[in-house]
This record gives sequence, C-alpha cells and structure tokens, in this order.
Amino acid sequence: MQFRAVKGMNDLLPEETERWQRVESAFRRHAGLYGYSEVRTPIVEALELFVHATGETSEVVEKQMFEMERSGERLALRPEGTPGSARAFLNASRHAREPVTRWYYLGQMFRAEQPQRGRYRQFNQAGCELYGDPGPLCDAELIGLLAGFFQELGLRDLDVLINSIGGPGTRARYRETLVAYLTPHKDALSEHAQRRLLDNPLRILDSKSTKDREVVAGAPSILDVLDDADREHWDGLRRALDALGVQYRVVPGLVRGLDYYTRTLFEVQSNAGELGAQNTLGGGGRYDGMLKGMGGPDLPAIGFALGMERLLLALGDAAAPVKEGHCFIAPLGDRAALEGLKLANELRALGVRAEVDGRGGSLKSLLRRASGLEARYCVVLGDNELDRGIVQVKNLAAHSQEELPRAEVAARLRAGLTREAGR
Repeated sequence: MQFRAVKGMNDLLPEETERWQRVESAFRRHAGLYGYSEVRTPIVEALELFVHATGETSEVVEKQMFEMERSGERLALRPEGTPGSARAFLNASRHAREPVTRWYYLGQMFRAEQPQRGRYRQFNQAGCELYGDPGPLCDAELIGLLAGFFQELGLRDLDVLINSIGGPGTRARYRETLVAYLTPHKDALSEHAQRRLLDNPLRILDSKSTKDREVVAGAPSILDVLDDADREHWDGLRRALDALGVQYRVVPGLVRGLDYYTRTLFEVQSNAGELGAQNTLGGGGRYDGMLKGMGGPDLPAIGFALGMERLLLALGDAAAPVKEGHCFIAPLGDRAALEGLKLANELRALGVRAEVDGRGGSLKSLLRRASGLEARYCVVLGDNELDRGIVQVKNLAAHSQEELPRAEVAARLRAGLTREAGR
C-alpha cells in the first residue's frame, strides 16, 4: 500500500522550501524594522478560544475548523493566528510590562474547506499583531508595512483597499439600516445570504454570489453613519496613509470574514502571477474588543495576516533564491576520503557549503555527480595528490582547472566564491 499526503495538505520538497525560506527571511527582516518580534504559539488550542474570539457566526467557526476531543478536552487545529497570539499576550500579562506590544508570527494554519489553487486545508500565514495603541497612526503604519513588504519582494501591481466598520454603536445603527434595505430584496438574495440576514447581515456585503452583489450594490454605506469618534479615527487614518505615501482605495463594502473586527479594515490585492480571481494577498483590521472579551484588560489591538502560498503564486519565478556556489569533494580511494572529510569541515568553518561523496567510483562519475548538484567547484583528491600535498580544483562553471596547495585550498576556494558572488 502506498500512502499519500492528505488532500489539501502538501509536501514542500527542498527546491520549493528554498523559495519559502527566502520570503520568510524577508518578512522577518521587514517586520523587525518596524519593531516587531517573533512569537510562536501552539497549533492546537482549546476549541472554545476560536468560537469565542473568532465569532460563532463566522465561516471559520461554522464550517472550517478541524475539531478533536481528547480526555474530555475539546480542541481545534488553529484556523488563524490572531486568537492564539491574543491568548499568549494575556497569559504572559504583557500589558503589565510594556504599553505597546508588537509581535509577528509565521506558521501553519488549518481549515477544513475544499482545496483550490492557493487555498489548502493546511496553509501557512505570516502576520503581525499590535496591542495597546488605539490610534489611526499605527493603523496606517501597519498597512504601510504590509504593502511595503510586497513591494520589497518586487510586486508592483498592488491595490490597497480600506474601510471602517466603526465601533459597536456605529455597527448597531448600520445593522438596522442594512437590514431595512435588504429585507425588501430578501427573495433576490442567495439562500446563504438569507440566513446571514438573520444572524450577521454585514457578511452579505462581501458575498461572492452574483445575485447578492447585484442587491448590495445599492446598499447604504457604513461610512455615512460613523459616529463622531469613529469618523475622527477614519479621517486620521486617511491623513496618515497620505503622509506615508500609501496609495489606497476606499471600499465601503469591505467587511472581511471574521466577526471580531472594529473600525479599520484593509486588504492588499494583486493581479500578479497565477492568483486568478482569488487575488487577495493579505489583510486585517482592528479588533479592539477581543482582549477584554477573553477576560483581559480593555486594550486596543490591530493585526493582519498574509497567505504564504498565495504570495508565492503571485511572485512566481521572482521568489527563486539566488544559488550560492558550493564545493563538491571527490575523493579517489579510502585514504583520500578521510582527507576529504577534513577539507569539507575546513570549508564549512569558513562558511562554505561542502559535500563529500564517499561512494567511490570513477573520476568521470564523480564529476557527473558534481554537475548534477550544480556545484561551482569540484575538488579532486587521490593518492597522487596527497603524496604531493596538492589538490585538483575544477571550476565547473568556467570549465577550467588548477592545482592548489592542500594547506591553502579552503581559503582560496572561499575567496573565489566570495569574488564570484560579488560580496
């Protein structure tokens, strides 16, 4: 019997993980420039954490969580990163240690949905969470961080969408206004939207159904009913984005898919690569009530998440890492194999990747293996070379070769690779 990976959960082989590592390293560096530090939380949490924090009526909780029970505990594989980060923040009482906390994370998430291109049952997200600052300046800076990261990777075709859904008072008023508008059109809505009309009407605004889109096209804008405080925050956000030079587009129907959001919402979309119609790279918003709702202090918070699989699809070949030259050591005989091990360790101590082939064989076969591994140099060692205190170095890229003193070879190869890399 041959086992296969579970549908929607994919292997990443070495040639693919190199692309991932490049993007992950860029994210860590970029987030660090804004003062964010990495947090790592478990992939399994109490089921109730996501029900409570994400929202009982959200698609994630209703349909997409992988749930399990063990020794009376109801658990879930994390479908997103924000609730676990918030729990860790509260468990560690970080609010008692610092007025503002900035965290970032990278890791696997899980949703039991039908797999499609760029959307899988096990997927990877990178995200940032900021606790303790209520103001629109940090909202704008976080949006700038996300868009700037994509630009740093080479994506230029970006569309930054923003909206505000206000605080609880604004949303309550808007809910009444929206229900009053949608109710006469109920029969024209999809079956799913008709259910949402009863429990979460704002979600109808981002429905993918053509029928629903036609109905909500004429819906009143939530921006028209913002209270004074929400309006001040919204205007401050736009002024700050203008000051940062972030190009954006106001989309009053943007509500995103999670129930905990307040005030600022944003998405970054792109038509680059092979994303197709599902062109959102990342997004997020404020969730000022989450920490208090989880039994913590009444502290504001904002965050975003981006999908790594979708980002890599958008980047295409641009995510390919730059191959660094390395050395292949080809020993001819047992005595040479032991010396080859020593040489490899000398190279590694200098920061040079080195591989020793101890399987033996002819020089021709060893050179073929070196070429297959895309080595820059092949170092040939045999009894004759050992007796003379030299090695044969073949530059496979330049199709040249030279003899080098054994005592100098590690430093000379390191210098050659550094020069060729332009470092």
